[in-house]
Amino acid sequence: MIVFLFCTGGLFAQGIKFVASVNKNPVGTGDIVEITFSINGNSERFSPPQFPGFQVAGGPNESQSMEIVNGNSSVSMSYSYDLMAVKEGEFTIGPATTICNGHTYSTNPVKIKVVKGRSVPQNSQTQNSQGQSSAPDNSIATAKTSDLAKAIFIRAVVDKSNVYLGQQIILNYRLYVRGVGIEQNQPDAIPALNGFWSEDIKQKQQQQVAWHIETYKGERYNVADLKQTILFPERAGDLTIDPLGMSFILRVQAPARDIMDQFFGSYKQVKYVAKSTPVIIHVKPLPESGKPDSFTGAVGNFSIESSVDKTALKANDAFNYKVKVSGKGNIKLLKTLSTNFPPDFDKYDPKISDSVIESENGVSGDRFYNYLLIPRHQGDYTIDHLKFSYFNPATGRYTTLTTKAFHIKVAKGISQTNVTAFSDADKQDIKMLDKDIRYIKTDPFGLNMQGDLFFGSFWYDILLLLGPCLCYGAYVYRNWLIKNNSDIVKVKSRQAGKVAAKHLASAQIQLQAGNSKAFYEDVFKGLYGYLSDKLNIQYASLNKETIASALKGKHLSDRLLDQLQETLDLCEMARYSPVKHISEKDVFEKAKGVINDIENEI
Repeated sequence: MIVFLFCTGGLFAQGIKFVASVNKNPVGTGDIVEITFSINGNSERFSPPQFPGFQVAGGPNESQSMEIVNGNSSVSMSYSYDLMAVKEGEFTIGPATTICNGHTYSTNPVKIKVVKGRSVPQNSQTQNSQGQSSAPDNSIATAKTSDLAKAIFIRAVVDKSNVYLGQQIILNYRLYVRGVGIEQNQPDAIPALNGFWSEDIKQKQQQQVAWHIETYKGERYNVADLKQTILFPERAGDLTIDPLGMSFILRVQAPARDIMDQFFGSYKQVKYVAKSTPVIIHVKPLPESGKPDSFTGAVGNFSIESSVDKTALKANDAFNYKVKVSGKGNIKLLKTLSTNFPPDFDKYDPKISDSVIESENGVSGDRFYNYLLIPRHQGDYTIDHLKFSYFNPATGRYTTLTTKAFHIKVAKGISQTNVTAFSDADKQDIKMLDKDIRYIKTDPFGLNMQGDLFFGSFWYDILLLLGPCLCYGAYVYRNWLIKNNSDIVKVKSRQAGKVAAKHLASAQIQLQAGNSKAFYEDVFKGLYGYLSDKLNIQYASLNKETIASALKGKHLSDRLLDQLQETLDLCEMARYSPVKHISEKDVFEKAKGVINDIENEI
């Protein structure tokens, strides 16, 4: 099973440390030493060093842990290898590298002293850069590449290789595996698919692929679909589908070295890169013979229908003319339809929306065009038939579809005025619609006097002074805010009640859910967190004595101190043993009341 993992996460640790360590030093020849590379962060792209003088007996073994303390989370990762010393001497393991939060980190070199121990076979003397043995019995990655090429490979499978321009093609990158195990995998070369408009088919399960059995060239393989894409060629000629490449760490069988290996089997890890073969697509241009004027590039099999939401309205009222194109093909690449509306209609650009499905059968669905039309004059109008043409690759012919015509009756609008103004003899007549053109006022009583202007008035002076006053007020408020927040202790003390309220809100949720243990933990954290911030005492240093001493210094009443101590004792006892004689609701109300009383008295 291949699993693609894309990990993201927050890292709260301030200092990243990437270190290397061994479990013993020195070590005898033939013995196993474990080397571990640890980082207190989320490691990406880990690269191991070379292991001169050692043979990799196992690994890499990866582990990850997460710790949450006071709401802050930290991630730690480690990679370990089991190394067998093959000869005497002092060897230096170079630094390993990794990327964390966009930065590259390296470990410290590790020196390991190898002393005389038991004898080691001579076929285990050298190591390559990835920690894999380069001796004859471990050389399958180079000497037997042809065998691996038959055991694992990638094919780019298309449903058709001779198509018309704009005809959709289903591309499937498939992984074939037989006789080897896959330990790790990582995509290398993502195809660019130049010359195609592409649409990926979304997998139902994003993190896992489904395997099935397929016979290819007389051999049975486990087959998985890695990537499925729908292609639409954008130009005629021979187009190349680029290969998809992946890197694998494979688990392959190794020659048996003793009777135990013969009985249980011997395996080793081998790095191998698989890449699909490029595929040539022969794209034919669309025929010019029989191409209608209404053809705009639609290729596939389509249907069309149109509708209006009104057939009778008043002038200057708006109505919608809708067109729906349905079918299978390059529906997302359709251009704006060639419409012919009456000249007295104002037409706006259509609102286009799609409802399509990408599947193994191609792209299919609907495209909607919604035109907003406004008639400007009364009368009877006709929206002509709309013609839509497409090329059908199955028949090799063009097809033209026609929508029905609509008769629109427009009555005189309430706000419509048709006025004809006659000017001088040497000028043309002017037609005024509604308020598009206004005449110059000649009535002196309809004009404003100079003293009536807003400029220079009382309110004008007020607004003019308002700007500097607001700026000064903002300056004063900013200085007060800086001064008020400069003392961290006072800020935490002021915010203590809000922090406690969050914990109590969480406790109330746990109370409603019936989770008693989590309820008491949230109440306990709320009280201790409140007291830590309010009294400026570190959380780890809080205990009954420090709390009582600090609150007495605040002159709190003995009754309130006893009530607080009682609530803390109940929460602490309930966290570790059941408390049946106390109502959880009463504990919640006591905790809330204690915090309110402390706020009031302080």
